[in-house]
Amino acid sequence: MQELLAIVTITTLAVISPGPDFAMVSRNSLLHSRRAGALTALGIALGVWVHVGYTLLGVGLLIRESIQLYAALKLLGALYLIWLGVRMLRSRAHDAPAPDAPVASGDLAALRAGFLTNALNPKCTVFVVSLFLQVVGPDTPLAIKLGYGAFVSGAHLLWFALVALLFSQGAVRARLLRWRVAIDRAFGALLVGSGAVLAGSALRR
Repeated sequence: MQELLAIVTITTLAVISPGPDFAMVSRNSLLHSRRAGALTALGIALGVWVHVGYTLLGVGLLIRESIQLYAALKLLGALYLIWLGVRMLRSRAHDAPAPDAPVASGDLAALRAGFLTNALNPKCTVFVVSLFLQVVGPDTPLAIKLGYGAFVSGAHLLWFALVALLFSQGAVRARLLRWRVAIDRAFGALLVGSGAVLAGSALRR
C-alpha cells in the first residue's frame, strides 16, 4: 500500500508539472484541433511505455550507473526538442490552419509528435527510472510492476487529454488563435530553451 501511494503521489506531481509534453499537447490542441491534441496525449502515454520497458528490462539501472550513456541519451533528447522548437519558431501566419480546417491527414503526425517528445525526454527517463528503482521494491512481482507502468501511462493520458480539451474549447481557442503565430513561437522558444539546457548539461558530463 505504501508503494502504491508513493507511485500515485509522485506520478501525479510529475505529470502536471509543465514541460515539453505540455507544450506539445497544448500547441497541437490550439493550432490544430481537439483530435490532434488527444492523439498527441495518446502518443505521450505510449512513449511512457518505452521508459517503463527498458527500466523493467534492467537497462534503467545501466542508464543510472553509466554517466556516458545517460549523457548521450540526454543529448539525443535535447537535439530533438531543439529541432521541434526551431520548426515552431519559423512558423508564419499562413502556416497555421484555420479553426475549422480538417486534420485527419495529421493524425499520425500528432501521435508521432507526442510519442517522440516523451520517449526522447530525458526528464521522463529520470522520473521513471528513479520511480522504479527507488520506490518499487526488487521483490515486487512483475505483474504489479506492469500495473504501475499502466498507471503512469494512464495518468499521462488522462492529464494531457484534459489539457487538450481545455485548449480546444471554442471560446478559448477562438481568442488564442488571434495570436497563433506568437503562441507557436512562444512554445518553440520553450522547447529550444529546454533542449539547450539539457544539451548543456549533457555536454558538461
